[in-house]
Amino acid sequence: MADTLKHVEEMLDDSPTVDVHETFHRYQALLGELKAKITARFALTRDPSTEPLENYGDYPNGPGGSLAAYTGPEVDWLVHSWLGNPGASFANLHLTCWLGPQVRVPHLGLALLVWPGGWFYVDSVPRVNMVEHGDYYDRYYEPANEEWLQLRNDPAFDYFVSRAGFIRASLSPTAYCYSFDRSPENIEKVSQVTHAHVDRWLRWVDEAEPVPAEERAALAETDLRIRRNIADRDPANVMGVRYFGEETTNQLVRALWGGDRELPRPSV
Repeated sequence: MADTLKHVEEMLDDSPTVDVHETFHRYQALLGELKAKITARFALTRDPSTEPLENYGDYPNGPGGSLAAYTGPEVDWLVHSWLGNPGASFANLHLTCWLGPQVRVPHLGLALLVWPGGWFYVDSVPRVNMVEHGDYYDRYYEPANEEWLQLRNDPAFDYFVSRAGFIRASLSPTAYCYSFDRSPENIEKVSQVTHAHVDRWLRWVDEAEPVPAEERAALAETDLRIRRNIADRDPANVMGVRYFGEETTNQLVRALWGGDRELPRPSV
């Protein structure tokens, strides 16, 4: 068991330049599988504000990316995206689903990274203060604690400790955040962990009690503040600036939290 404590750009700059398309395509396939499970459960419509981001940059000749965001009656903001230069060691892929205020089920956060080693993050983003609401922890986090400890003790995975204190504060007690060698065995383990997490999360949605109508507006505003802060403060944004400049990066960050959205948020 070991820890990784480096900036994204440090990991990339301190490593040899290699073609990581094989891992990139495996990641794309994995996110496609997970997204298919989510889209089978929810009615979703792509927000028109993200259509210009379907393909940007100069990929496959250089850095590029794609970002699509969706909303629906039960989903505030789902993002399926990638950014990077897989021909030169780096790709960052996201699948996040922020639920509407009709339930208090944690949001789904998932990211896969190659820099050029492997990295992944998957978490249940809480919507209450769990120290205050212990029953929320008991319902959504304690049942996953033993499984989380098992991977924490796996020598093939190095726990990633962000240098950004805000990012550390955003993680739940059962957040997976690991660096690893890109072996077939480790990639398969990541696939198993992420599939199990999404399956569990979808069960939570199906089993959730509705939030009282008078509490939904406040919950929706809290959700938006959390989503915007995480997007604005992501240390990996520096790679967007490196590849595409400040203006495009700012547009991408706004798309991550819905700053330019055209479709309405779910009704409260």
